[in-house]
Amino acid sequence: MSDPTSEIVFHAYPQSPVAEKVRVAFGIKGLAWRSVEIPRLLPKPMLTALTGGYRRTPVMQIGADIYCDSQCIIRELDCRYSSRSLMPTADFGLMRCLSRWTDGALFDQTVRHVLGSAGDKLDKDFAADRGRLYLGEDWAEGLKKAHADLPHLVAQMRAPLSWINSQLSDGRAFLLGSAPAAIDAQFYHVVWFLRGRWADGPSFLSEFTELMRWENNVRGIGHGTPSTMNPEEAIARAKGLEPTAQSGVAAHEPQGLEVGMAVTISPDVNGGEQPVAGKIRFADAETVVIERNAEDVGTVCVHFPRSGYRVNVD
Repeated sequence: MSDPTSEIVFHAYPQSPVAEKVRVAFGIKGLAWRSVEIPRLLPKPMLTALTGGYRRTPVMQIGADIYCDSQCIIRELDCRYSSRSLMPTADFGLMRCLSRWTDGALFDQTVRHVLGSAGDKLDKDFAADRGRLYLGEDWAEGLKKAHADLPHLVAQMRAPLSWINSQLSDGRAFLLGSAPAAIDAQFYHVVWFLRGRWADGPSFLSEFTELMRWENNVRGIGHGTPSTMNPEEAIARAKGLEPTAQSGVAAHEPQGLEVGMAVTISPDVNGGEQPVAGKIRFADAETVVIERNAEDVGTVCVHFPRSGYRVNVD
């Protein structure tokens, strides 16, 4: 029987490209995990009960520690599970820098591409939700512009895919060589999204023969060993355990954060999302962890990346 204090619980929905990135990471590391399916649109009461209001997909839970954002999740997976490193070369710092582009500007461009290509066929509620997240409050005009701009967006996507195709032209199985790494998952989720959600995706991708060979290699990795869990069980697990996050603040802290200080945290992007409130438990250059307490989940620690998130001192 698995240990509830260390078992991975993954909160996501099947169509999420960012969740697909993490599912590939599970596959690379050969991990078993529990899958809690969440709604694609708000409200997401079971998820936000754990996170304190953060609604993006995916979220990873280990006991009473809650990990938000795929960059935080992937980093934690490599810290906890030493086999099959997601950063297998000495260039891991450069790979993390590159991941901020694949997960940031490149993914945002892909979202505009997919949403714009759908035009009026896009579900109205979904368009409003994702449009606001990725295009801001004037999302309706942004979607119209993306639809009119589709040839330009295709050209912008064609350039980076040609770079990947060239990287793979020596016959290597994966981007860094013979073994898969986090960067494969991070590029793959963009390709997976284009192929599955853009009607012209398969024909567009057929230009890049080496990339398609690599795509098949990444697909063949699989997703590890998932099994289902209901959200009520996930919440009960958090309430029945204590978080294990370390306590402390690293030197050279630029915002003057201290353990126990009341803060709010939110993505530093469009969308006007609800900030998550809590008290500082840990902070360094890469991560900030807040402790929060609520009757329905007990005491939990919510982990966020520092990059891409705004910490406001109350």
